[in-house]
Amino acid sequence: MTQQTLAEATKDGAPTVDPRIRDVLTGVFDPCCRDKGISVVDMGLLHRAEISGSRARVELLLTSGWCPFASQVLTDIEAAVVGLEDVAEAAVEIVWDEVWGSERLSASARSKLTFLPEPAAVPDPTNYVAANWPNHEGEQR
Repeated sequence: MTQQTLAEATKDGAPTVDPRIRDVLTGVFDPCCRDKGISVVDMGLLHRAEISGSRARVELLLTSGWCPFASQVLTDIEAAVVGLEDVAEAAVEIVWDEVWGSERLSASARSKLTFLPEPAAVPDPTNYVAANWPNHEGEQR
């Protein structure tokens, strides 16, 4: 399948994701989120995925272009997809022309992560830290 064909394979404007690939990738973790049990699927990194014959193609978004774990994530995804029955090879690629945003997180991932408010929304940082991070004993800068 060509890139043109894959890019056109959408449902209601959303990229197509083969359910077999999505399911196997729920067991693959970005090293930054492994300790929280957040898979690459829950992180919203899976952009497109398709199986054609014995070949699979997976497109990912990264949370940051500077992700130090990108090569590890790509390798882990390739191994998981090739482990599917009837899949002999997998091409895993990063999509650079679309930006990842926190709206891509699953509800489960969102509940496991802490999002800080904008600094202007916190008039008293010391009280905010005390109320939201009660065991923190660090110093304010």
